[in-house]
Amino acid sequence: MSRLHAAVEDYLTLRRGLGFTVKGTRPLLADFVAFLDRTGAEVVSTDLAVAWATAPAGVDPIWWRQRLGTVREFARYLATIDPRTEIPSADLLPARYNRLTPYLYSEADIAALMAAGQVLSPPLRAATYTTLVGLLTVTGLRLGEAIALDCGDLKTDTSTLIVRHGKNGRSREIPLHYTSLHALLAYRRYVDRAIPRPASPALLVSIRGTRLCSSAVHPTFRAMVQRAGLQPRGARCRPRLHDARHSFAVRALIGWYDDDADVDAKLPLLSAFLGHANPASTFWYLQAAPELFSRVAGRLEHLLGQPR
Repeated sequence: MSRLHAAVEDYLTLRRGLGFTVKGTRPLLADFVAFLDRTGAEVVSTDLAVAWATAPAGVDPIWWRQRLGTVREFARYLATIDPRTEIPSADLLPARYNRLTPYLYSEADIAALMAAGQVLSPPLRAATYTTLVGLLTVTGLRLGEAIALDCGDLKTDTSTLIVRHGKNGRSREIPLHYTSLHALLAYRRYVDRAIPRPASPALLVSIRGTRLCSSAVHPTFRAMVQRAGLQPRGARCRPRLHDARHSFAVRALIGWYDDDADVDAKLPLLSAFLGHANPASTFWYLQAAPELFSRVAGRLEHLLGQPR
């Protein structure tokens, strides 16, 4: 093992010890060090880092920036061991991630999706997908979090869901309205009748009793969208399953504005509910939803109109 390969392992061990996820970092750094080996380089230089980062052709420039950012953090670590290491400047390969515009679902949209799900075949598949859409709508869960739920994560005594496989390994507890709890329990009773011995402890199951997988969920959801008659609202605003999460957050924010609540004080609560590590991630919903603009403007007008 070369010195740089060993340094990668030491760096990843350190990152894991500090609580960082290194699953995606390892293959990138392994590829970068292999690139250095092919060039005969023994130290990291800015030129080589940029050359490696921009090697993939025909990709979004944000991917180049993310690759260079991975090397930059590694180089910072290496510089403490080998002062010859060059740390790529943060202003290299500037690029911005162009977020898709969220497709904010109305109550009528959700009803149409649920109706489209109910005609899926066989009946167990219909029950699973209508339950999935309903669950995402009322909890704001990520798809991966929803399909990772086990039956034991549904706590009937406290009417809560335990999300054990959140983003970056975070766990959290989600309170459920009694109607949502009853809907989930009714679904599980149906599953128990349809598949007495399911092959998985998953809360949401396939027709074979196995855990749902995202590769199967997305095409099924697209078929539901088509049957429901939901149309894109522009080139960058198309119905996605993840937009149920955006819609949940926006409904919460609109409700707080309509109730004249202190939104700034409540935003950390919404962040915790959604599993965001940083409230800034939640704040983006304020910028992404035109439906909120009138509320924000009205609140500002009210504040500016108050006597000093």
